[in-house]
Amino acid sequence: MYEVSQEKDIFLVRISSIVNKLIDSNSFYQEKLDRNEMVQDLVDLFKQFSLEEFTTITDDDLTRRINRILTLEAVAGTLNDLTPEQMAMFDEAVEGR
Repeated sequence: MYEVSQEKDIFLVRISSIVNKLIDSNSFYQEKLDRNEMVQDLVDLFKQFSLEEFTTITDDDLTRRINRILTLEAVAGTLNDLTPEQMAMFDEAVEGR
């Protein structure tokens, strides 16, 4: 039991630190993302890796991966804020009409 808790803490501490730095330095993230929800989602995502695999990911690489995920989440959330007319315009632009 202690080992599982300690393993979860390693994921949580490392991911939380990176998420906090990225969100603190990006006003778009601050506006669009829930910090605690993102940390939990990312911990769940990265727990697909074994502890050994996770610890071999460099801080720079992990930061890049997390930043990409945060960007995707923030932009995806932005689409939810569009009016039906704005969404139709977006769809047309994406489809190249």
